[in-house]
Amino acid sequence: MNNKRIIGIVLLVVGVVLLYLGYQATGAPLEHATKSITGNYSDRTTQYLIGGCVAAIGGLALIVLGSRR
Repeated sequence: MNNKRIIGIVLLVVGVVLLYLGYQATGAPLEHATKSITGNYSDRTTQYLIGGCVAAIGGLALIVLGSRR
């Protein structure tokens, strides 16, 4: 297994964890209040969700493309 695939797996795991944390944060009572007032999630929740997506997609890309030579 080469280094790109290992980094891809790590990024994928980190992305999934960030997505889980962001999803859990969307159900918090304070987050519901923020969304009802502003219409958006808080900055931290948005960062978790976007960061998780970017890390997961990057990890998948490294896993798939890292195996090619």
